[in-house]
Amino acid sequence: MDTPAAPNHAFIHVFTVEASDIDQLGHANNVAYVRWVQDVAAAHWHHLYPPSAAPLPQVWVVQEHHIRYLRSAYASDELRASTWVADVKGASSKRLTRIERVTDGQLLCAAETQWVLLDASSGRPVRVPEEVAERLIPAEN
Repeated sequence: MDTPAAPNHAFIHVFTVEASDIDQLGHANNVAYVRWVQDVAAAHWHHLYPPSAAPLPQVWVVQEHHIRYLRSAYASDELRASTWVADVKGASSKRLTRIERVTDGQLLCAAETQWVLLDASSGRPVRVPEEVAERLIPAEN
């Protein structure tokens, strides 16, 4: 799995590691990273399509995660999650995420997630509308 630098259009979310994220080894549990990857993707989506706007008749679901754990995070660490959509094909999109410690810029985790867009009423995959794909992958200026 490649770990590219975040592009200019990446969505950035800064958060603090909570005590509840820490495992018996004294660092953030791997499950916390999975949650953070999903949380930053949801925050990005809500940034593009705020919940106050008319609800879309579709919902995104995870098909697969590939996560590389590189370094540990600890309670009270301030982390920066950068996420962006790298590709949209048919009903699916590939989203990349980097989680770094703010204080030293160390890359702690890199993730690649395959998402599938489903029709909310039928649960069946639907093609990502072109206008949605264009918002997910904006043209770089």
